[in-house]
Formats: sequence, C-alpha cells, structure tokens
Amino acid sequence: MMTRREWLAGMLASAAGTKAWARIAGGAVDANRRPKIAAVTTIFFKYSHTQHIVDRFLFGYGWNSKFHHPPIDLVALYVDEVKSDDLSRERAKLFPSMKIYPSIHEALTLGGSKLAVDGVLLIAEHGDYPYNKIHQKLYPRYPFYEQIVKVFKDSGRVVPVYNDKHLSWNWDWARKMYDTSRSMGFPLMAGSSLPVTWRTPSFEMPSEGRVQEAVCVGYGGVDSYDFHALETLQCMVERRQGGEVGVKWLKAYRGEDFRKAYKEGVWSKDLMKAALCRSHTLTPARPTFNDIFPTDDDMRRLVKDPVAYHYEHLDGVRCTMLLMNGLVQDFNFAARIDGRPGIFSTQMYLPMPPARTSLANFFSPLVHYIEKMILTGRTSYPVERTLLTTGLTAAGMESLYTGKRFDTPHLKIIYQPTKESTFWRT
Repeated sequence: MMTRREWLAGMLASAAGTKAWARIAGGAVDANRRPKIAAVTTIFFKYSHTQHIVDRFLFGYGWNSKFHHPPIDLVALYVDEVKSDDLSRERAKLFPSMKIYPSIHEALTLGGSKLAVDGVLLIAEHGDYPYNKIHQKLYPRYPFYEQIVKVFKDSGRVVPVYNDKHLSWNWDWARKMYDTSRSMGFPLMAGSSLPVTWRTPSFEMPSEGRVQEAVCVGYGGVDSYDFHALETLQCMVERRQGGEVGVKWLKAYRGEDFRKAYKEGVWSKDLMKAALCRSHTLTPARPTFNDIFPTDDDMRRLVKDPVAYHYEHLDGVRCTMLLMNGLVQDFNFAARIDGRPGIFSTQMYLPMPPARTSLANFFSPLVHYIEKMILTGRTSYPVERTLLTTGLTAAGMESLYTGKRFDTPHLKIIYQPTKESTFWRT
C-alpha cells in the first residue's frame, strides 16, 4: 500500500510537471491551467468500472514502474444510481474539489449554464437497468451521451469524450453517437481494456499480413464479455493487409448448435486449440500432471453452455468468438496468416482470478490513453473499431435470439489501424 506521504509527493510532482494543453475546438485555453473533467456514470461501487476509472484520476495509478497522478482534475461527478454500497459520497469527502451534481447538465457546467470542463468520462456499466426481449441490458449510454451533446450545442463548444465499453445496445443509436462526434468535431474514444492490456507473449500482430482465419477463446456472458472477446479479435485482424473493410454476416451458435458446428468444422479446431494453449486458467481435464489438455469429450463435460459468434469480413476473412465458461477464464487469440509458418497466437493478459477484480491493472493503460486524449485532443486508436464491435455484439444477440444468420450490410465500416498497436508493453 502507498503511504499518504508518497501519494502527496506524487500529486505535487504531477502538478509541477503539467503539460501545456490546448483545446482542439472552441478556441485555445490557458496553457498553464490544469484541464478539468467530469464523469457521468450509472453507479459507483467497489470494483465497478466507475471506481476503477474515476479512482485512477483521483488517486493516481502505477505506470511504467512509477507512481503517476494525471495532470488533470476530475471536478464533477454525476451518479445515476446511489445504493447502500455507494462510494461517490466517500470520495467527495476525500476530494472536496470534486463535487457531485444532481444532473448531467450541472456536472458539465459545474452548476452554471455553459460547458465548464475540458473532457467527459461516460461510464455506463453496472447498475439495475431493464433487459429487452433478446436479453440486451438497456444501459443508458446513448441517453447520457445525448445530454452531453446538448450541453456542447448549447455552449457552442466541444471537448473530448470517452465512452466505456460498447457505444450502445441499439445499433442505430451507436451509429448516431459516432456520426455526431464526427459532424461536431470532438474526439470520441471507446472500447474495452483488452486491446490495451499486456499480451503474453508480447507479440505485435504482423502488419499487412493476409489473415485467413482468426479465433478468440474467452469466457463470460453474452452482451457483456462477448464484447471483450470481439475487441480482442478486432484489434488484431484490423492490422491485416488493406486494413478493415467491414463485416457482411454473422451466425451465432449456442449449446448443442455450438457442438454441432464445432464437429462440422465451421471454425478451425486447430486455431481453437492453439488459443487454448495460451490460456493460464485452462481447467485441467484429468488429474495426471502431463496430460491436462481437454479432449472434445472433456470440453463437452466442462463447458455446459458454449457460445460462438462466427462471422465473415467483406474481404473473406472469417473470425469466431468463443465463450467457453468452465474451461477458461481469460481471452486468447489465434490466427492463420499467409506466408507465416504455423499459427500466430497470444493472450490478452489480465491478472489471475480472483485478483483480477481487485487489482484490475488493465484499467491503467486504458486510463493512460483517456488521459492522453484529453491532453492532446487526439484519440490513440480508432473509435471505428468499437463501432464495429458494437454492431457485432448486437448482431450476435439477434442471431442467438432468432437462431438464424444475421446479414450486416450496415457494418461496412472501413478504417485503417494505428501504425503501432497500443497494448501495454513491459
């Protein structure tokens, strides 16, 4: 644990080293002033996404073997649901400069009439929200975003926005969020922590390679962890020759349909097993020390409700997202690439459970890139990636509900990746 003296020393050092900052829209600001940000959240409890992100702006975090306190002041907080385990009131006492406001408008205007912050965190994950008929949880990301945009319009000024995880459960709303940021000219960053966490081995996806097929084996629930697995896939395959061109269809499989598709070779068994070989949490199939890798019968026994999203990009690349609860508790990637012998594979590394929930160090690179966007006015990786994975998540849920292939002409999303991946190197 860090002592109070060490924490204060880190804060003072960060304050002294604050970088010059200029707004990319609405005119320049005083380069000697620390930027201010507001957080718009659904709920704030221990180990929630809000706690992991907001606390890193308030307390600081470890980065590159040093303590780092962002040269940014989080001064305003809106929390939609306040329950008995709420942490926001406690944090407001610890940090009097951060005030809690009863509305999104007041949080962004600091109780006034015009936008008074230099960046916005939109963290609409966790909380008691309803489900629709296909079991999508109706998080209010889009309604919150619309209120943020209204403040921008009323103020005649815009600032960078970070949206945690996928843009919306509703594709039309997600597309509107993206289009609005482009038409109004403000940076929008979104997505999962998986593309920016460590990799083991620490491999960069070969640039401009011709990907034939790719697989991610992960775990967790649909409309939540499926998104993380899709981001794992997309941050890798977007680097193929020609960049991203979009997806033309998706077919989801579950339970016995999954097992039938696996048996028929809908996706490559070799890729799936190569990804499993990267797992640090692979459930031993047998008690013998040298023979723990699961057979097909073992996987049937261990994985009670397997899920797959199998889809094809417009350039013919096929990808498969697999959720295999009971077999793994991590996210593992494998691909077959033209001209490269064997199978390319790696793991998007998260701390081992149960430490994953409490430590959640993978939020540190995520906050690092949010911070960088607010300070520079530029995003570090394309939001188009998350626009595409948002659409894939929604298509997967629709296909699971109907049992049919879901055509995705709306997912013709074309973009180029950054020159270098943004995963956390050590």
